[in-house]
Amino acid sequence: MILVFGGTTEGRKTVKELEEAGKTYYYSTKTGEQKVDLCHGMAISGAMTQDKMATFCKEHDIQLIIDSAHPFAAHLHSTVAKVAESLNIPAIRYERIFPKRDNDIVWCDTYDEAIDLVNNGSTVLATTGVQSISKMKRLEEKGCKVFYHILDRPSSLAQAHAEGIPDNRLILSATQSFSPTMGDKGTIILKESGISGGFIEKVEKARKQGMRIIAIRRPATPDYFKTVNGEHGLRRMVEQLLPDFYPLHSGLTTGTYATAAAIAAYRKQSGAMPVTLPNGETIMVEAHYSDGYAYTIKESGDDPDVTNGAEIRAKVEPTDGELTIIGGEGVGHFTLPGFDYPPEEAAINRVPREMIRRNLNDAHVKVTISVVNGELLAQRTFNPRLGIMGGISIVGISGIIKPFSEEAFVDSIRKCVTVAAASGSSDIVISSGAKSERLVRQRFPTLPPQAFVEYGNYIGATISIADELGISNIHLVMMIGKAVKLASGHLDTHSRRSTMDKSFIAQMTEEAGCQADTVKKVYSITLAKELWTLIPQDQHESFVKVLARHCLRVCTPLLSNSKLEIIILKE
Repeated sequence: MILVFGGTTEGRKTVKELEEAGKTYYYSTKTGEQKVDLCHGMAISGAMTQDKMATFCKEHDIQLIIDSAHPFAAHLHSTVAKVAESLNIPAIRYERIFPKRDNDIVWCDTYDEAIDLVNNGSTVLATTGVQSISKMKRLEEKGCKVFYHILDRPSSLAQAHAEGIPDNRLILSATQSFSPTMGDKGTIILKESGISGGFIEKVEKARKQGMRIIAIRRPATPDYFKTVNGEHGLRRMVEQLLPDFYPLHSGLTTGTYATAAAIAAYRKQSGAMPVTLPNGETIMVEAHYSDGYAYTIKESGDDPDVTNGAEIRAKVEPTDGELTIIGGEGVGHFTLPGFDYPPEEAAINRVPREMIRRNLNDAHVKVTISVVNGELLAQRTFNPRLGIMGGISIVGISGIIKPFSEEAFVDSIRKCVTVAAASGSSDIVISSGAKSERLVRQRFPTLPPQAFVEYGNYIGATISIADELGISNIHLVMMIGKAVKLASGHLDTHSRRSTMDKSFIAQMTEEAGCQADTVKKVYSITLAKELWTLIPQDQHESFVKVLARHCLRVCTPLLSNSKLEIIILKE
């Protein structure tokens, strides 16, 4: 069981990650006012003392605590750390991503320091939250006119009014205007609340108005915590500390491992390398340096990935020009158009290249990425069909692999359809897998291999992508199991999202002219392929026509540019 302290953007992200496990957990907020979609989580509210928190953890068998509360909830952070340490429970601090501290901002550590820095008689905008109003009252003793930026929610308004703040001194939204007095451009006091707390936007707006900016540094995180600053790192830390919580574990992309190797090679160091992912968060990846190059060993988690265990290497050499990235042994090269880079370029996609550049700060170096036995591994992938020759490709969108990830699968479909379009083919044949493709391939003898694309279960997504990319003719190949699901309106035919609608199948058999006894027998089937024996042989053709018509009806709203043919195969 996991106990989460939330109430923030990070709290929402924590919920999103934990919900994927399908297991129960507790989500605690101070006021209960944050709206989050909890399916498996149980919401609790109210502040907890140290004793109350310890008692709760014991009574509910808490095995892990995740602190996703506000960075300035220092008392809560301290309480969580003390309780977790006393009960020997691991604790994760989900911290925010913080921009680099600018020198033109006046930095301090406490509210009192901030107040001392404000000139007497100034107009002040305090964006430090409703809890700090009482601490800011001393500004009024200095003759300051103080406005308070608070959240527009009942509890915050009630607390501000209880502190004696009139409505004309409250700023309830980021767009509400703030006007300093004549001759005074004003001072803004804010907390180092991180990117998700709007720190950058507040600073930029204050600079445009010429305001003096005073920022209170965030409090230090207790040493007991394992700290992460993003949802990917959070999931991986949960997997490490509570291995049984997720039924399947995540992994990292080849792009992330290549980046970690490049960092280690650039630093000429071994150990855990800090890799900044595309979303800005930082995770640690183990790398080893020796003999002028660094290497990492890819771990794909529970995703069925042929590159799991592959050794990915990086060599970094100084150069007079800008940072360049090339492919070495075991990294393929593009031979067809339709990718991020033209033919003959190394098959290192745009996002991994950007990750390497960002993590090396665009240093003047040449980075060579190679993969041990990459050419052999590539034979077990779609690379040869896509025209990527000589090795594997270095890929990744988020930097992390979630097992059986829908996002990753749909992204691979898009890449396949993009290559098919770039090959010049006006037709593509989409099927659920190798068996369907093999059975239908002889019908399209002139189409190149790139024109055959697997959709898995994502029929709707594949059709939409093909239509978006201007494919003239889409040939949708299905076995009867997927066809009856599609006909009843399921564009995603995965068993967890769609089931066989026997009532609708019975309706279709009736439309096909089947006798009443045949229609009645439909309700007793367990597999759709039983329909081939249930329906009389001489009525197969009419049933297929009805089935195809309904499939086309469901898919037609997805089509703007393409024509769709439905092909239903007998097993």
